[in-house]
Amino acid sequence: MPKISGIQIKQLIPHPDERGLLVELLREDDDVFSHFGQCYASLNYPGVVRAWHYHKLQDDLITAVKGMVKLVLYDGREDSPTKGAVEEFFIGEQNRVLVRIPTGVMHGYKTIGVETAIIVNFPTRAYNAAQPDEYRLPWDSEEVPYDWALKNH
Repeated sequence: MPKISGIQIKQLIPHPDERGLLVELLREDDDVFSHFGQCYASLNYPGVVRAWHYHKLQDDLITAVKGMVKLVLYDGREDSPTKGAVEEFFIGEQNRVLVRIPTGVMHGYKTIGVETAIIVNFPTRAYNAAQPDEYRLPWDSEEVPYDWALKNH
């Protein structure tokens, strides 16, 4: 159960056979689906951090289809019952999930391991270059209580 209010997780089920593998990422009849805006993929090199950003108008539905990433969420929403909560998800080939990140929740990710990661996002609104719904902080902002360094527990 996610710690941050409004986060939804969809377990992705691989269907392997002798030809390879098929994984459904998102369907219109999924509980996490509300509206299609667009779909895009991004490639992230090992150790690279892309953070922090949030949206005021759209939700993001993110998965990693190659490699592994540490997806980190921070709830900075003033009206949220989980304001101030931080949550990590390790997603990709070793943990096939799709994470729905609601409007207002800051998020970012870091590729972990030695392999390039490919992240797929299904935002609920199409990107508008004239008025981007992107609000950013630096990856090491003191406004977000998170350290991206490797944690050897």
